[in-house]
Amino acid sequence: MTAKTTLAERRLAFRRTCEARRALIMPGAGNALTARIIDDAGFGAIYVTGAGIANTYLGAPDLGLVTLTELAATTAAIAEITDNPLVVDIDTGFGNALNTWRTIRVIERAGAAAVQIEDQVFPKKCGHFEGKAVIPLEEAVSKIHAAVDAREDANMLVIARTDARSVEGFEAALDRAEAFIEAGADLTFVEAPRDAEELRAIPARLSVPQVANMVVGGKTPLTSQADLEKMGYAVVLYANTPLQAAMRAMSDVLAALYRDGDVGGVIDRLAGFEERQRIVAKAGYDALDARYAIDKK
Repeated sequence: MTAKTTLAERRLAFRRTCEARRALIMPGAGNALTARIIDDAGFGAIYVTGAGIANTYLGAPDLGLVTLTELAATTAAIAEITDNPLVVDIDTGFGNALNTWRTIRVIERAGAAAVQIEDQVFPKKCGHFEGKAVIPLEEAVSKIHAAVDAREDANMLVIARTDARSVEGFEAALDRAEAFIEAGADLTFVEAPRDAEELRAIPARLSVPQVANMVVGGKTPLTSQADLEKMGYAVVLYANTPLQAAMRAMSDVLAALYRDGDVGGVIDRLAGFEERQRIVAKAGYDALDARYAIDKK
């Protein structure tokens, strides 16, 4: 059913979680059904992934094609059905500092506990794609200032991501992150470090809580939650692991259906009818339906 905690409560809880620097694992959702499944698995926060929305809603790659309207609608749908705080990927802020200001207002009201903004040139690319470029530091800093100024709740966190590691090198990426902290970012996120040494150096040097991004097949070595906690990370993204799992499962089951003409050989790969209704909280909607039913006697 609908969420029971207030947005203010979720934002404060997420701030405190980040301050604890316990390497909270945060799976990504591109739609409300995935968010339901993340909740059901017991996770304590959800990442609203721009790549996931592009892949699931548009059937397109992560190339900056999702609009602010589409992102806000997805965020609102997820916020309605979960008590978990949402970290929302706003890509490059949908334009300049002025556009970023409006983006923050829209996404905060849609239900975000935090936003993640990056310093790529628009149209952006997935952080583990080749051929990226970053905007001048002064322009990136202006967007951080706008994001911090625009929020109405001081506990709605601003996460500043830099993709400079793949463009200008590791030291330049750390320098950018430090500038973002000075501009008011609550967390920073140095995307695509190349090895364990770089992973360790990020939280050791930067003063605010840090985000690590675990991308299966990406540039950063997959590292355990325990090791990332020892390094001092606050949040660990598995932004599209649920999506990758769903893609493989759908492909395998549909291939069997096409080949065999039925699902008998893969029936164990399907959620049962009752399980499906449980995940989408049908019992709660049935209770509401009964509560508001009109007596026709």
